[in-house]
Amino acid sequence: MALITWTADQFGTNVGFADEEHQILFDKLNTLYDLATGGADRSAVGNQLDDLISYVVGHFAHEEREMLAKDYNNYTAHKAEHEALIGICAGLQTKFHAGEAEVTEEVGQMVKGWLDHHIPVFDKAYADALNG
Repeated sequence: MALITWTADQFGTNVGFADEEHQILFDKLNTLYDLATGGADRSAVGNQLDDLISYVVGHFAHEEREMLAKDYNNYTAHKAEHEALIGICAGLQTKFHAGEAEVTEEVGQMVKGWLDHHIPVFDKAYADALNG
């Protein structure tokens, strides 16, 4: 079962690239969650974790380039949110590959909670600036 489902009402920003990338991100997160909580082989979980984190880093960089190009006034706070999540994810990734951590239900819920807050509060706020 999906950990998180993208809907326009809850997560739509009306910024084309962002909505498309968020849907892909949700799919990748759901795949990781299903593998990790479904007893998949550790290497499959690790490969999906790496794929998800790589995608998130690229997505955040894309958003940040667009915000800078439009001189978005909340760029610094938004980037700080991104950097905080990347720091958490990079730490988990390092520990996972060292055999010191697992991708668990709690990890999935933490990322879901971050997205549940970040997209409606931070990403929806850039819609006018990025579409202007």
